[in-house]
Amino acid sequence: MDKIIEPVGDKVLIAQDKGDEKTHSGLYLPQGIQEKDMAQLGRIIKVGPGYPVPDPGSIEQEPWSKTSKNKYFPLQVKEGDQCIFLKNQGVEINFEGKKYIVVPQSAILILLRDNFAE
Repeated sequence: MDKIIEPVGDKVLIAQDKGDEKTHSGLYLPQGIQEKDMAQLGRIIKVGPGYPVPDPGSIEQEPWSKTSKNKYFPLQVKEGDQCIFLKNQGVEINFEGKKYIVVPQSAILILLRDNFAE
């Protein structure tokens, strides 16, 4: 049976870029920050569903009711984005021989995306 990783809530799964001090777009991370492991470059692999939002129609229902549906406010980050994040706010995990970091969206400082002008 294959297993998959599914981040919950506002959590984001990141594959850390090792050894890169410059992004492909030319953004540099200062050496002092990298040495202290404060900020790191990474690629977003998976994104949680977002911030839970109560359903106004279910106020009369009990929270444990089977008819209650969870609704989420989506996250700004997307799978495939390159990012700079605060490593000290994350948790390192190993999954199927690969290292990942799980961070809340609030630990992501900058998103780097390709600008596809049409």
